[in-house]
Amino acid sequence: KQLWSIGVQAVLLFVKVEDSLKDNFGTEAINNNGLMQRAIKEVKNSVPEMTIITDVALDPYSNYGHDGIVKNNKILNDQTNIVLSKMALSHAKAGADIVAPSDMMDGRVLSIRKTLEDNSFHDTGIMSYAVKYASSFYGPFRDALDSKPGFGDKQTYQMDFHNRSEAIAEAKSDIEEGADIVMVKPGMPYLDIISLIKNTFKVPTFAYQVSGEYSMLKLAIDKGWLDADVMLESLLSFKRAGADAILTYSAKEISKEINNK
Repeated sequence: KQLWSIGVQAVLLFVKVEDSLKDNFGTEAINNNGLMQRAIKEVKNSVPEMTIITDVALDPYSNYGHDGIVKNNKILNDQTNIVLSKMALSHAKAGADIVAPSDMMDGRVLSIRKTLEDNSFHDTGIMSYAVKYASSFYGPFRDALDSKPGFGDKQTYQMDFHNRSEAIAEAKSDIEEGADIVMVKPGMPYLDIISLIKNTFKVPTFAYQVSGEYSMLKLAIDKGWLDADVMLESLLSFKRAGADAILTYSAKEISKEINNK
C-alpha cells in the first residue's frame, strides 16, 4: 500500500525458504500454500491494481543452491523445466500477473507458456531473464537468501560476460518461445547489451539494477563519498540505453524523489 501510494506500480517477489523445506526437486516451489503463493495473494488482496511479478527458479528451494535439479554435479535441464512450469502455474493460480523465469534453462519459456495456455492462463505474462550473465554483482542478494551454489558455480547455464553475440541468440530464442518481456541482468555494466536487445527486437526490454550495483552505490552515498543523486543518474543511464522498465531496490526512494520534483 505504501509503495502504491508513492507511485510504484509493480513489484517483483522473491522468497527466502527455510532449510527444512529445501530439497533437490523444488517440492516446496509448487506448494500452492507456500510462502510465494501466500505472498502473491496478500499483495493482490491488499492492492488489487499492483502488478505482481514473481521469480521462477529453483535456487531458493534447492539444497544445492542451484537453479535446477542436480544429478552427479550436473544440472538436469529438461527435468528442471517440468518443475518450473508447475511453479509458474501455481503462481498464476495465486494471482501473479507476470511470471519471471530467472533460471536460464534452455526451453523453459516455451514449456511455461504451453503450461499456462493449457490451463487457460492466456493473459499471464512471461518476463524472461533472457540475458543473465554469470556476474559477481549478485553477492548481496545470494547472502540475503542463503542461496549460494553449494558446489561449483552457475557458468554452465548463466552467460559468459565476455560474450556479446550470445545475448542476441538467447533473447531471440525466448521471444520465439513466447516471452512477452525480455530482461538484461545486471544493468549498468551491460548498458551496451540493453541497447543491443532493444534496438534489435523492438520488444519490451527491462533491466535489473542488481544487489551488488545497488549496494556499492548505497554504501558510497551513506559514507558521503558520492552525492545521493548518483542513484537516479545510474537508473537514467538504463533508460537512455533503451530499458522500458527498471527493477531496483531503490524503487521507494527514487519514486519519492521523482514525484517530489
